[in-house]
Amino acid sequence: MVFYFKARPEAGDYTIFMGLDKYENEELIKYGFPEDIWFHVDKMSSAHVYLRLHKGQTIDDISEGVLEDCVQLVKANSIQGNKVNNVDVVYTPWQNLKKTPSMDVGQVGFYSSKMVRTVRVEKRVNEIVNRLNRTKVERTPDLKAEREAVNAVERAERKQQLRDKKRREDLDKLEKERQAELRSYKNLMVAEKMTSNKDIASANKSLQELEEDFM
Repeated sequence: MVFYFKARPEAGDYTIFMGLDKYENEELIKYGFPEDIWFHVDKMSSAHVYLRLHKGQTIDDISEGVLEDCVQLVKANSIQGNKVNNVDVVYTPWQNLKKTPSMDVGQVGFYSSKMVRTVRVEKRVNEIVNRLNRTKVERTPDLKAEREAVNAVERAERKQQLRDKKRREDLDKLEKERQAELRSYKNLMVAEKMTSNKDIASANKSLQELEEDFM
């Protein structure tokens, strides 16, 4: 079971989601998207909350309002973190999540600590949490199938990009060959013109010599 929420409408169409338990968290870790940003209460047990950005966006594109929605939701879904003030929430791109065979189910680490950001949440804001809960939708998605479908689309896009690149290269090659032919033709015309001028000069000289001989 995965729970889906909608971020504040004025910030744009953004989906926030989290797994029911550690087993769903494991699937979310495994079949995440490049656009996913992972949130968790630092040094405490909490839900694994994800924000799905739009394609082409990065962690730097998260607005202050959407960030507040995410950290409030993850704090509210931490048994310990929900009871105390001034908790830290860490967040990082999905690609930075590191999973090793020795880790427990749902446990995760990071490839690079430099890619992990921290935000301090002073207190729970019920207005935000309640608004998010009103948008809550429960689904049992086939995360593997969704990921494979995206992979298929991305492969098709890469193939099309390669075809487009090859076509541009072929057109550039043809244009260079055409320009080379034009240059060669112009050089030939100049050479022929020079030869004709020499012939005329030679003919004129011969005529003058004949006139001199006649005199």
